[in-house]
Amino acid sequence: MDKDTVAGLLPLYDREMREGVRPDGPGARVERAGRVGEVVRHVGADADGWNGVVWSDLDEDTADAAIAEQVAYFASLGREFEWKLYGHDLPADLPRRLRAAGLVAEPEETLMVAAIADLSAGSGPPEGIRLLPVTDAAGVDLAVAAQERAFGESREQHRKLLLDQLDSDVPLAVVAMAGDVPVSAARMELHPGTSFVSLWGGGTAPEWRGRGIYRALVHHRARLAAERGYRYLHVDASAMSRPILERLGFVGLGTTTPYVFVP
Repeated sequence: MDKDTVAGLLPLYDREMREGVRPDGPGARVERAGRVGEVVRHVGADADGWNGVVWSDLDEDTADAAIAEQVAYFASLGREFEWKLYGHDLPADLPRRLRAAGLVAEPEETLMVAAIADLSAGSGPPEGIRLLPVTDAAGVDLAVAAQERAFGESREQHRKLLLDQLDSDVPLAVVAMAGDVPVSAARMELHPGTSFVSLWGGGTAPEWRGRGIYRALVHHRARLAAERGYRYLHVDASAMSRPILERLGFVGLGTTTPYVFVP
């Protein structure tokens, strides 16, 4: 991507994916809050859904009151919530203000975007690996098993998310299989009316890392996104995945840090 395109991506992302965010499923809702609607929050359909602040337009005079309002609101629902803070959000001391209100920072990630048309060519999965689209509950079981091997922890909440996505007209999750053994899994989210598809997951069992499976999962989802007219892929990248994504053609637009409040 040329410099002008890259420079325009962050405001486009803010407008389409944050301020203009849509509910992530049936029963979920998006609300504008604050005195003049300077906060956009997502409220999950139930306690297991995703709850959080996705966009804000604050300054030194409005930030503390807006934070207190969100803490009180989600506490009244008895729900944990996440304030998804981006490195360019204002005021500059917003991280300190969130911590002072009792929110706890999780590891920082890099907001990365790639133009699908500019991705480096894919060569398919490595030898001995086949990619299996997730289309039923049995596929969800395989994806969850792969994720649990990759991350070494229970992924039951991930299971519910994948089951909910089975209603899509395109398989949004994919599993990398070594014979009958699931060794990696990833999913994507389509955002109708926007230019972006979000990529999530991509966890690979330790003994299978470094063989090109992660790259193959990215290319698989990129093809599906391109077929549906999307222009860009978006990833909140960990330190482990960032170098791989850079080699594929992704660029970093900034950082994002989840600040979590548990009532």
